Amino acid sequence: MLDALITSKTRIKMLVRFFLDPANSGYLRGLAGEFGDSTNSVRLELNRMEEAGLLKSHASGGKKLYRANSKHPLFPDIQSIVRKYIGMDELIEGVINQLGDPTALYLVGDLAKGIDSPDMSLIIVGNNIDHDFLESLVAKTQKTIGRHIRYAIFTPEEFDVHHQFLDSEKTLQVWEK
Repeated sequence: MLDALITSKTRIKMLVRFFLDPANSGYLRGLAGEFGDSTNSVRLELNRMEEAGLLKSHASGGKKLYRANSKHPLFPDIQSIVRKYIGMDELIEGVINQLGDPTALYLVGDLAKGIDSPDMSLIIVGNNIDHDFLESLVAKTQKTIGRHIRYAIFTPEEFDVHHQFLDSEKTLQVWEK
């Protein structure tokens, strides 16, 4: 979907990296290695996005760190498009409306860190979760978004015990009641 509008694969990777979670940051060589792209192509995209005001940067330890400019007027729209691109909006809407009594939804793994991936891993926190409905929702959503979806369900009490073992850099809360 997004690749039909934006032909630069590097730009798409950067949008996912910076706009899925505005706390994500990156520097030129790190992003080039992460994306498997040349530093030149990453530099060009970083410069274009910074000149447009979509990214802001600051020096840190001899490196120039970039992050999304959450104050940019288009930030909410771009973030919404990125969430649609990875399939979060459709999944969240289904989870919230018909799943039972969810209290929180977390994206974990590479996507939570802003690295585009064919896999989506979720943690669903709540009580009385309808497992059959969730399984049908996941099967339908996987076809729609073209990603494999894995999930784990925890009661709020179980999550309180287990959340300490999650990698905070690869955990993004995407919904809370």
